[in-house]
Order: sequence, then C-alpha cells, then structure tokens
Amino acid sequence: MSWLDRPVSETQITNRSRIWLYLLAAVVLAFLVLPTLIVIPMSFSASQYLEFPPRQWSLRWYANYVNSPSWMQATATSLKAGFLTTLLATPLGTMAAYGLFVSRLRAAKLVLPVLLTPIIVPVILVGIGVFYAYVRLKLVNTLTGLVLAHSMLAMPLVVMVMSSALKSYDMNQEMVALSLGPSRPRAFLRVTLPQIRFAVVTSAVLAFLTSFDEVVIAMFVSGGDNSTLTRNMFNALRDQVDPTIAAISTVMIVISSLLVVLAQKLGKSR
Repeated sequence: MSWLDRPVSETQITNRSRIWLYLLAAVVLAFLVLPTLIVIPMSFSASQYLEFPPRQWSLRWYANYVNSPSWMQATATSLKAGFLTTLLATPLGTMAAYGLFVSRLRAAKLVLPVLLTPIIVPVILVGIGVFYAYVRLKLVNTLTGLVLAHSMLAMPLVVMVMSSALKSYDMNQEMVALSLGPSRPRAFLRVTLPQIRFAVVTSAVLAFLTSFDEVVIAMFVSGGDNSTLTRNMFNALRDQVDPTIAAISTVMIVISSLLVVLAQKLGKSR
C-alpha cells in the first residue's frame, strides 16, 4: 500500500483524499515563513545596504554586531528581561489559571477577562499608561520596570495556555491525592503539575519570547543602559538601513526557533 492510500484516521480517510489540505497548509506556511527566512541570506551580504539575493557573501555584519558594545549591552538587557519575565509571569499565570479553574465562585468567570485585558487593549495604549505610572514610581529606564511591564503582557498568554491544559486534565486525580492527606499545594506539585508540564514549558517559552520580541512598551519605558535590543533595532531602522539589523534578526530567529524545539523536547511525556 502506498503512502497516499494509507488511512490517517479511524474513519479510514486516506492521505490521497487529504492531499488538498496538505497543499493548502504548505501554501499558508510558505506565506508566513518565507518573508522571515529572506532576512537570513541578507544578513550574510557584503554590501553596505540590504540586498537580496546577496552578490557577495560575508560575515562582516555579524562581526559588527558582536564587536559593538551598544548592541551587546542591548542584547544582554533583552536576555535578562526575558529571563526575569519568564520567572515572574509563568508561576503567577499558572497560579491564576489554577485558581480560576478550581474556584467555585461565580465571580471567577469575571476575573478571566480582566486578566486578558493587557492583550485585548491596543499595546500603544498600554505603553502610554505604563509610562505615566512609571514616571511617578521612578521606574522609567530601569530593568525592574521593564520586567514588570513585560510580565503584564506575558501573563495573559500563560493564563490562556494553562487554562486550556487544565480543562483537559482529570481533576479527580488530584482529589484522590488530597484524600490521602497532603495539602493542596503539595498535591498540585506532585500530581497535577507533572501532567501539565508541557503547557508550563510552553507558557515559559511564550513569556520569554513576549519579552524578547516586544518593542512598543520598550520604546516608552526602556532607555540608556537598559535599552532593549528591539528598541535599538527600531531606532536604527528609523535613522538608517543598517544591514546589522539583518544579522541581529537572524540571531533572534535562531534563538526563538531553538526555544520552541527545546520546549517540544522538554515537554514530552516520559
């Protein structure tokens, strides 16, 4: 039996009957991915300007990126902000999703839309509001303020992922564990958490990438020694088209892709 004639579901639908779906998925994937991948060969160009395809190949823009103190400092700031945002948003979002899931109060249903507000409201409005609040709190251009602002954007994503994971989880397992005497936090850590760890890892990756790729709020609250990589990239594109941006974008694509692959590996069931 050929690959096209093999069934792909219990209804005996074959790959041949789904070939149109595979083609459509390939077209959509190419539409989404190819514009991003074009940046990669552009980053290896020896030209003074962005060009595709490159006429000459060179690593000069990667060398320019690595040897630039300002770019390296911005990269370190983005990595630190992303890491701290992950440490803050992931446990808080997980606890919020778990609390809403087990709560029997009617008001719990009203809390979820409030938690999702930061990703519902246009981010430019969020940035303006955060900026005016930070001016009073003296958190502008600080790493603490940047982490808090990014955590506010990352938490709704964590809550949504964890809520979906908990809906597919059999809560009776935790109830049985509670009947044996441990506290609820201990039962959650020993019984529930190991079974939803893929969602936790996914949430952590999304929280990191939310901080690492964010630019709008960073334009308002970061600067000086705590300027982020994306903020510097935006300013560089506004002032001049520097091919170093293509090299940095390629590095960011690689980091994001590696994190997604790592999440898949770490989240697999034993």
